[in-house]
Amino acid sequence: MAPLNEALKDFTTVIVTGGSSGIGKSFIERCLALNPALAVCNLSRRDPQFDAHSIKLRHFPCDLAQSVVLKKIAAEVEVFLEKAAPEGRVLLLNNSGFGAYGHFPEPSIEHVTEMIDVNVRAVVELTGLLLPLLRRRGGVIVTVASTAAFQPTAYMATYGASKSFVLHWSLALNEELRGTGVRALALCPGPTATDFFRRAGLKQGSVAESLSMTCDDVVTATLKAVESGCSLVVPGWKNKVSTFFVSKLSKPLAARLAAIVLARFRLKKVAT
Repeated sequence: MAPLNEALKDFTTVIVTGGSSGIGKSFIERCLALNPALAVCNLSRRDPQFDAHSIKLRHFPCDLAQSVVLKKIAAEVEVFLEKAAPEGRVLLLNNSGFGAYGHFPEPSIEHVTEMIDVNVRAVVELTGLLLPLLRRRGGVIVTVASTAAFQPTAYMATYGASKSFVLHWSLALNEELRGTGVRALALCPGPTATDFFRRAGLKQGSVAESLSMTCDDVVTATLKAVESGCSLVVPGWKNKVSTFFVSKLSKPLAARLAAIVLARFRLKKVAT
């Protein structure tokens, strides 16, 4: 197995959505540790609060749910990179996303439609806006899906469907990009130690630690997949086993089993 820094040796630029916390922040930290010369762009509402001295890190504050804002920010990213890193391959990490738990349309239809905007539309739109840059310079488009993408997820119906979309979209995009110097990689983590469950309306510790991975573990698996040229990575052997078996079931049966498992989370839902 090649060392992790081999995964980034030809890259000069990393663009991350949602790099202020969780997987996105860990990804930025690891990339800069492996290659401090990288020009890094973070697109999120909050500043990731890195020590930016002597590194080319630029935070672009934005609400990814707003299409007009996204177009403006994408143009600003290109202007920044013309000065900070005008050449070299680009790694785009479509990381931003959130979920919700409850009977549809809980907690509100506004929350659910914003989820679609961030989890689906923003991913497609930002990738489309930056694709000419990636085609000129070469690179990899990593999109964070989920193990939830492999089956219908009752009580998290819209979230699971949004992740199923980006999984299949990323795999199809990778085929379309063959021979262009650009690849697409779908990242499907299982439960991870982030703020995801809190924002979804569930209590901290809703998933047992034995079933959860750290952000650093997920980032390591991602960089290995970037280096090896994979189009799909499911970090962790437990997640690999569960997604393999659920993919062999009929969709109605997979939906029923997921509903039984996810129904247990009702006891861990935060009272509103």
